[in-house]
Amino acid sequence: MNILYEDAALVVLDKPAGLSSEEGVPAALRQLWGQPDAFVGVVHRLDTGVSGLMVFARTPGAAAALSRQITQSQNAYAVQDGRAEGKPEVPQFIKQYRAVIAGGPDEALPAEGTLRDWLFKDSRRGRVFPVSRPRKGVREAVLEYRIVKTAGEMSLAEITLHTGRTHQIRVQFASRKHPLAGDGKYGSRVKSSIALQSCGLQFLHPETGKPMAFTLPLPEGAFWKPFEG
Repeated sequence: MNILYEDAALVVLDKPAGLSSEEGVPAALRQLWGQPDAFVGVVHRLDTGVSGLMVFARTPGAAAALSRQITQSQNAYAVQDGRAEGKPEVPQFIKQYRAVIAGGPDEALPAEGTLRDWLFKDSRRGRVFPVSRPRKGVREAVLEYRIVKTAGEMSLAEITLHTGRTHQIRVQFASRKHPLAGDGKYGSRVKSSIALQSCGLQFLHPETGKPMAFTLPLPEGAFWKPFEG
């Protein structure tokens, strides 16, 4: 677990794949600090099998301020996407990802655009399914993406989330027959670590209001190697 920034209000880190964001990271931070009762506020989540940038609050006040930014951003994106009415605003809390996906641009997945789907989370089966229309338990998922490079039978996509649904990126690409490399649960022929990384994070410091921005380089691993340089 690599810490990129830390002060009295928050900590920004690169979460390794395999460590849960809701229990594993807070426990690791408390152990690192030698403070078993330290406050660690979880304001957003990252799938256990996914690596990348996360911010955790170190005080209840910072947690509340960051949560307000996340809500503001969700509302701003909803207005931007036409899912809600209101005054256009610039999102304050921005989450960006990169993924290695099967195949290259095609009719189902142009080189860039916005993906919109209705997703149903089946908690009993631990899976998320795209459905054709809204009903109970179904939520709309929206992301924007750009395919930046294709190498052989795989492509590198850059993604900005507009909504934060469970397994959203994985399901939206898989439903268009472009599953993420290594994601056997959603259709990849190769089952290993999922080629998805939280690579960019922007927000306002909860106490000073200063804009904070963090980025990560490509992770190591066989899926990412063709896209280096």
